[in-house]
Amino acid sequence: MDIYIKPKKKAQLLNKHEILIKDVADIVAKGDEASKIEKIKLKSLKGDEGSKNYLISVTDIIKKISATYPNATINNVGEMDTWVHCVSRKEREKPFYLWLRVGVISLILFVGAATAIMSFHTDGQIPKIFERFYTMIYGTELKNPPIITIPYSIGLAVGIIVFYNHFMGRKITDDPTPIEVEIETYEKEVTEAMVELMENRDGS
Repeated sequence: MDIYIKPKKKAQLLNKHEILIKDVADIVAKGDEASKIEKIKLKSLKGDEGSKNYLISVTDIIKKISATYPNATINNVGEMDTWVHCVSRKEREKPFYLWLRVGVISLILFVGAATAIMSFHTDGQIPKIFERFYTMIYGTELKNPPIITIPYSIGLAVGIIVFYNHFMGRKITDDPTPIEVEIETYEKEVTEAMVELMENRDGS
């Protein structure tokens, strides 16, 4: 029997007492054998409280499967190591504190973004440039001409929406946003760093 396993790079488990194969890898096998293999236990987490990190190697998965299916041919088509982040929580966070944290973070981001935009406009002397444009076109001087500043403000908002590809909680296109790309890159680097760290720790 041929068994194909595709281990994940990272797996996050919440309030679990054991790590099963299905938690860290996708299984392809003949008939209903795949569902049986997925239920094989890799590690027991009883007594582990709080946040814990584990490294599950593809060899650990192969050994467990081979113990149950000694005559099977096991093929790995995924990662070599899986970082498993297990979190044990007795109670869910109260909605008040959740929304409070979201509000504080949103306020900090809003103030930071506004400060960055104003600093850029100050350094680039954008108001003076608009006044110069108005003088060149209309022949008279006017401080902060609305005919330029209002369309510019609208265009700035539209440009931000188009750049981040989000409006009212919905994506404009199916393309990944710059934030999603950065988050994906950050998570990939963190995962690789954690895997290397745990490999060195286990090998030392």
